[in-house]
Amino acid sequence: MPFLDTNGPRLHVQMMGDGTPIIMLHGLITGSLATWYYTAAPTLARQHKVLLYDLRGHGRSERCLEGYDSNTQTQDLASIIEAYTEGPVALVGHSFGALIALKYALNNPSRVSRLALIELPLPPSRTGDFTAFIQQSDTEMVASLPAALQQLFGATKRGRRLKRFLASVQFLGTQSSLVADLANETDIPDSRLAALSIPTLGVFGSESSCRQTGQRLNKLLPAFRLVECAGGHYLPLEAPQVVTSAMESFFNG
Repeated sequence: MPFLDTNGPRLHVQMMGDGTPIIMLHGLITGSLATWYYTAAPTLARQHKVLLYDLRGHGRSERCLEGYDSNTQTQDLASIIEAYTEGPVALVGHSFGALIALKYALNNPSRVSRLALIELPLPPSRTGDFTAFIQQSDTEMVASLPAALQQLFGATKRGRRLKRFLASVQFLGTQSSLVADLANETDIPDSRLAALSIPTLGVFGSESSCRQTGQRLNKLLPAFRLVECAGGHYLPLEAPQVVTSAMESFFNG
């Protein structure tokens, strides 16, 4: 099981396939590299070198008390890119992972060849739902998860995977700075978004509050492709075939 020791946390990394590199980032709290490992990554790995990693405090990466803001996690991504790739890379992100990927691309446009943003949250500082989520009992917390997430965590079996997930949520919500870091996140100005000329794919759910972000990007970005599909915020698991097909066409077309 490979790990990268950065100037910050120890990050769990997995790679598959060969070819031009694609780095895939998951979302906060309920996410891990499994978000992509069991969905789109194997398909993309037929023609690309696909790199997945657990964000700090998630999955098998080091649990950190602080540093969950997008700027710090963009530095984590930069360490991954420097360690494992040469030349331009393609980036995929879901939810907060999409915000990290977007910020890296804005700061380093020459290092990013293509960008896929799945359910990007702008503005990002929405913590009320998570605060309510972690105040529930374990049983209520599991029951409130989308069916696709319950299946991924083996909720019906109540095994080790689910126990690790619940322990991770409790740590992130009650011991780390994640809630405070999210509350301090600010929006990205339209003028800065409009300067992004990298070919960008946006996939958004018709039932998600992030849908308006897709429409905003469609107006602002000069090289943007918008895909809307039935589903909510957890599209990689709710609509894996649609998301995978959209990315396969975007990266291989």
